[in-house]
Amino acid sequence: MNAKQFFAELQTLDLQNPGTMPRWAHFVITAFAAVAILVAGSYTLIKPEYEALDAEQQKEQTLRGDFEKKQKKVAALDAYKAQLETMEHDFGAMLRQLPSKTEVENLLNDISQTRVASSLEEELFQPQPEIPKEFYAEVPHKIIVTGQYHEMGAFVAGVAALPRIVTIDEVEIKPVATGPGAQINRGKGALRMSALAKTYRYLDANEIAAANDAKKPKAGAKK
Repeated sequence: MNAKQFFAELQTLDLQNPGTMPRWAHFVITAFAAVAILVAGSYTLIKPEYEALDAEQQKEQTLRGDFEKKQKKVAALDAYKAQLETMEHDFGAMLRQLPSKTEVENLLNDISQTRVASSLEEELFQPQPEIPKEFYAEVPHKIIVTGQYHEMGAFVAGVAALPRIVTIDEVEIKPVATGPGAQINRGKGALRMSALAKTYRYLDANEIAAANDAKKPKAGAKK
């Protein structure tokens, strides 16, 4: 049977009366039906698996992204630790520059010696109330000195060079009064400088504990 005869015979098939069809037509129809059933079954069974696979792949991408973020954080942890160690070292170095309560007197003596070395006359060196902070206290002293401008510059530079931290604030410089009633007359160009010299001392453990207790509300106190 050639192709022309095959298609001619195919057109004569009566699908409503399959009993009259030749044997080869039965085989073809059966094969087509089997393929159709196989494709439909495969689609029904495999499609959910493909969808599940796609969902797992997306989940994998999400988990991979989370892992990479956490890995970067872990990698940066060493840098954070090194930075913290540096900060603690610098803080310790700064803390060592603060005198203890017993060393403040020596520091005040150093300030007085610096004033003498700068050839300034002292009118006032008066301690002011301490100002407690979180872990240290400000120790201010009101000072009034007289002398020449360059002597005052030498005094401020000498104080800044002390191994302990001392700051000079609230500086006011005026000419020294002359004539009747003047207490000090150091010659032409003499100046009077008033300032607040602040040093800082660290609080010991007992002082810090006492300060923390003072911040706590007392029993029965109204909020």
